[in-house]
Amino acid sequence: MSFAYRQGVLCAEQVSLADIAQRFGTPCYVYSRAAIEAAYREYARALHGREALVCYSVKANSNLAVLALLARLGAGFDIVSGGELARVLAAGGDPRKTLFSGVGKTEAEIELALQKKILCLNLESEGELERVNAVAARIGVRAPVAFRVNPDIDARTHPYISTGLRENKFGVAHVDALRLYQRAAKMPAIEVVGIGCHIGSQLTSSAPFVEAAGRIAALADKLAHAGIALRHIDIGGGVGIRYRDETPEPIGSFLDGALGLLAGRREGLIVDPGRSIVGNAGLLLARVEHVKPGAGRGFLVVDAAMNDLIRPALYSAWHEVRAVREPEPGATRTVYDVVGPVCESGDFLAKERSLAAREGDLLAIMSAGAYGMTMSSNYNSRPRAAEVLVHGSEAHLVRERETVEQLFALERIPG
Repeated sequence: MSFAYRQGVLCAEQVSLADIAQRFGTPCYVYSRAAIEAAYREYARALHGREALVCYSVKANSNLAVLALLARLGAGFDIVSGGELARVLAAGGDPRKTLFSGVGKTEAEIELALQKKILCLNLESEGELERVNAVAARIGVRAPVAFRVNPDIDARTHPYISTGLRENKFGVAHVDALRLYQRAAKMPAIEVVGIGCHIGSQLTSSAPFVEAAGRIAALADKLAHAGIALRHIDIGGGVGIRYRDETPEPIGSFLDGALGLLAGRREGLIVDPGRSIVGNAGLLLARVEHVKPGAGRGFLVVDAAMNDLIRPALYSAWHEVRAVREPEPGATRTVYDVVGPVCESGDFLAKERSLAAREGDLLAIMSAGAYGMTMSSNYNSRPRAAEVLVHGSEAHLVRERETVEQLFALERIPG
């Protein structure tokens, strides 16, 4: 296990979290290299023997050390901004293995992506097709494109992370796809190379995923009959992880149904997971500042807050909370809300947890490797946390803690 107690102290691989807190301070994100590698290799094993590419979804965790690790393992990348493309390149990622998704690509972002010769631009509207064609024509290249097709399938996940229904902003409508592909195929600066979909995140059942893959494969067949041959089919990602009591299917079995539907096809296959590679590979380390009694239950006020991990406030997401040092036998437990110092009633990391904790104790907010640091902010002028990557008995600082001075270094007081 990547995170386990050793002699009463919670460790990341072989490194004590108490030692990490002493060296690097809190709050602090801690990632296990072994856990990231193991999750990636599950995908590699499931896809072995196929022409396939795993494009890691950078938005889940975009630290350069994480991206560099995945690039060395052979991963491609799924990005949604020019900034994420810059990160992939800085980490040594291959632009020829990089997909550019997202509904609002600017002309500058499109031009950068084409200049860097990325694998594919995933288009999400007819207007975007026109924009990409114009940019490509202006700089004298043909743009490799795929449409992200919205299959109108309920992913049965939280509504904020469901992306495959017709009322969602993502993708083009299934009924419009054939017409759009036929139009794209006639454009001089467009090269149609693929088709894709993504129905949502934190999927714990493969049934909607398989259904979506079937609809996209059928659409690819219609395109082939219309004379539009594709090089790849992107079946998306969204494979869920265990936060509390979920029972997600193992990656191999989750993919199995979709892979069976696509067996024997001439197109290459792309999957773009994020959370399932890094989510359970990370935690947020925090220190208790105050133990505050309350009516009904108490509060543990810690030095991490909603600006560090917004998932609980945004989605009512549940994260396990563990004491870094196991309590003594017979220690009195109290029901607490674990909250931060941010000036919002929604500033909580966990609610109604039975813990034996005192001021100064360390807590680990588990399963925080995905959508933690990438969604953090400087609200209340709080510097963002440090990030540490553990490899065996070594802990590497892979992002320094921000300073207050850095928060306003770009600001100016006029005259």
